[in-house]
Amino acid sequence: MIIKTAEELSAMQEIGKICAITLKKMAEALTPGMTTKELDLYGAEILASYGAKSAPIACYNFPGHNCISVNDVVAHGIPDDTVIKEGDIVNIDVSAVKDGFFGDNSGSFAVPPIKHIYEKLMAVGKEALNEAIAAAVAGYPLNGIGRAAEKCAKRHGYKTIRNLCGHGVGHTLHDDPETVYNYYEKREKRIMEPGLVLAIEPFVSIGDNYVVDMDDGWTLKTPHRHQVVQYEHTVMVREDQPPLILTLPD
Repeated sequence: MIIKTAEELSAMQEIGKICAITLKKMAEALTPGMTTKELDLYGAEILASYGAKSAPIACYNFPGHNCISVNDVVAHGIPDDTVIKEGDIVNIDVSAVKDGFFGDNSGSFAVPPIKHIYEKLMAVGKEALNEAIAAAVAGYPLNGIGRAAEKCAKRHGYKTIRNLCGHGVGHTLHDDPETVYNYYEKREKRIMEPGLVLAIEPFVSIGDNYVVDMDDGWTLKTPHRHQVVQYEHTVMVREDQPPLILTLPD
């Protein structure tokens, strides 16, 4: 999506804020002993209170309101009877739609006590997102986003997942461009335009650089059970200034 009017920007800021508030509250509710299904239903209640609906259900009939992925599940985890335990790393991905506009954000959260190895990984995951966002400037190559994320991960001894990517977002959950690579893809020649809205979401891994499909048709895991973290914001590209982050709770 290319935001062209103040009305479109306002609508995207509204759904972005709803997604951000929902993610924040779900993360604050993380408690050992609760199930991922219970956490998902709590998130659904928050979305409904703001007049928003789950994007995964609306677009793909996903079997849950949010994607909740625990430990070696990297993405598209189905909320179910899985019990959250101390020491787990839980990724919560909240995307929603209101009045025809979509927002998308996510984060990886540790249930205390957290191992030092994962504490460092999470810090680098956030750093990779910040550096990737900083590369999203109008007039510059789209592949600079992936280059920034990959360089950050490598600098700390990690890898990025190569077969998961960010994407455009706005009028649909997965809008144009369909792919925002999490590594430097030299064949990607597109240049970013002012107003372009992107969901930027680098996946940073301790070892594996790809994920594999599970039998349920949704769940994605690392082949060697290496831990991955992911952080995501929806942002609007601007000219000669940092991108505008749309998924902030404040």
